[in-house]
Amino acid sequence: MSKHVMIAVKMALMSIILLGIVYPLVVTGIGQLLFHEQANGSLIREHGQVIGSGLIGQAFYQPRYFHPRPSAAGSGYDAAASGGSNLGPTSNALIDRVRSDGARLIAENPGLKRGSIPADMATTSASGLDPDISLANAYA
Repeated sequence: MSKHVMIAVKMALMSIILLGIVYPLVVTGIGQLLFHEQANGSLIREHGQVIGSGLIGQAFYQPRYFHPRPSAAGSGYDAAASGGSNLGPTSNALIDRVRSDGARLIAENPGLKRGSIPADMATTSASGLDPDISLANAYA
């Protein structure tokens, strides 16, 4: 019996070393060598200062900027609170939020008409952090 226990302990230690130390170091090294920018968060720098990431949306409210998708992550684009609102299509809270966002968007963008608002202008992404907008959103 003690022979089987020793084999199990040795296998556990080997697995911990191989899968908990060696494998993560190899994958991290490959990522740093082949995909350095992506592996470090696709950071955007201006004058040597990090001002954001190309992978995480930010709120822009001035008319000269494209407006991102609304965020459901915490207080807005909070990576620590990433996640959707989990509100379904029949949720009154979701319907009310989309209606109020639609009214605000029409007020801010005189060329928009009710029913012509691109979906990504009024609906959040699954993560709440999505920086991408559609072509229709950009034109609006």
